[in-house]
Amino acid sequence: MMAAVAQPKLDALSERLAGHALPEGGKWATETRKAALARLEAMGLPAPRDEYWRFTRPTTLNAPDPLPAAVFDHGGEAPVFGQIDRLKIVFVDGVFDAEASDPLELAGIEIERLEEAAGADIHWARDLYGVLETSGQSPVERPFAALNTAFAREGLVIRVTGKAARPVNLIYRHGDETSDGLVHHVVRLEPGADLTLLENGPSAARLNQVLEVEVGDGAAFHHVRTQGRDHERQAITHIFARLGRESTFKSFTLTVNGRLTRNECVVEMRGDDALAHIAGAAMGDGARAPFHHDDTVFVTHDALRCESRQVFKKVLRNGAVGVFQGKILVKPGAQKTDGYQKSQSLLLDEDSQFLAKPELEIYADDVACSHGSTSGAIDEEGLFYLRSRGVPEPEATDLLVLAFLADAIAEIEDGAVAEDITGRLEAWLRRRRG
Repeated sequence: MMAAVAQPKLDALSERLAGHALPEGGKWATETRKAALARLEAMGLPAPRDEYWRFTRPTTLNAPDPLPAAVFDHGGEAPVFGQIDRLKIVFVDGVFDAEASDPLELAGIEIERLEEAAGADIHWARDLYGVLETSGQSPVERPFAALNTAFAREGLVIRVTGKAARPVNLIYRHGDETSDGLVHHVVRLEPGADLTLLENGPSAARLNQVLEVEVGDGAAFHHVRTQGRDHERQAITHIFARLGRESTFKSFTLTVNGRLTRNECVVEMRGDDALAHIAGAAMGDGARAPFHHDDTVFVTHDALRCESRQVFKKVLRNGAVGVFQGKILVKPGAQKTDGYQKSQSLLLDEDSQFLAKPELEIYADDVACSHGSTSGAIDEEGLFYLRSRGVPEPEATDLLVLAFLADAIAEIEDGAVAEDITGRLEAWLRRRRG
C-alpha cells in the first residue's frame, strides 16, 4: 500500500501548476503527458525532509515563479566550443531560435523539434519520450522530471543512424530576467551509431531540463556540457540513459557560478559489456551571489561485465556549498561488475562546505565496487614548493586548483574539447585574481 503524500507537497504542486495546461499534441504525446501529470500528482513536489533533498532546499524550484536572475555580461568572451566545427542549435530562454540556428540537417542523424514530433500520430520518439524518465522514478522519485515530461513544449528529438559528421552543439542563451525554461530532448542512437552532443549556456533564469538517451548495441554517446556563468541563475537538469550491449556513454559537466544548480543523472546498464562514465567539475565562489551545486547520480548495473565511473570535483570558496549524492546499484546476476565512485572537494576557506552521500547496493557476489569521498584545504606542501620556485601565491593556488580538477576533465573523450574546458577554467581563475 502506497504511503499518503504529505499535504504541503500537494499544495506546493497546486500552486506551481496554477494556470498551466498540458500542451496539445498527437495521441501518443497526449497520453504520455497525461501519464506524467498523474505521476506528478501522486508524488507532489519535493520537500526539505525528503531523503534526496536533505542537502538542497527545493523551495525556489517549487515556487510558481522564478527568482529574477540578472543577465550576465560576458564582456566579449569567445563562445564556448567556438573553435570546434559543429552544428549549432540555439535556444533563447528555453525557446528554439530558428534564425540563430543552423539548418537541422547533418549526415548520419535526423533532427526534429519536439513540438513537431509530438504533433504526429506515429513517431519513433513515442517509444522513448517519458519512458526512460518513468523508469528513472524508481526507487527514487524525481518530481521535476515528471513535471518536465508533462509540460515541456520545447526540445529536440534526435535519431542517430551512423557516425554523426560533426558534433551537435545546443547553445542556450538567457535574455529575460524572469524566464522559466522547460526543455526536453530525446536522443536515440541506433546500433553502432556515434554522436558527440555539446551543450553550453545558462538557458533561463530558472531551467528545468530533461535529456533521455537510448544508446543501442555497440553505439557511443559523448556528452559535454558547460552551464554558463550567470551568477543568479537556477537550474535542475536530468539525464536518463539506457545502455545496450557493448555501448559507451560518457557525460561531463562544468559548472561555474549559479545560485542553485542540481544535476541528476540516472543510467541503466541493460546490455552486457557496457561502459558508463559520468563526471563533473564545479567552481563556486559565494562572494558575489550564493552558490549551491548538487550532483545526484544513480547507476544501475543489470547486465554482465559492465563498467561505471563517477568522478566529481568541486572547488568552493566564500561560503559556497557543494553536494554529491551518488549510488551504484548492482542487481542479482550482474556479475563481473566494475563500479567506482570518487567525489572530492577543495575548500579554499572555512566558510564553504561539501556534503557527500556515496552509496553502494550490491546483490551479486563477483563484483569490484568502491567509493571514496574526501574534502580538504589546498595542499600546503605543493603551495610551498611552487612559491619556493618563484611562483606568486595566487598563481600557485590556481595551478593547484587546476591540478585538482584534472581527473574529472580527463574523462572528456575529445582532446580539443578538454583543452577548451581547461582554457576556460584558467581564464576564469585569472579574471578572479585580476
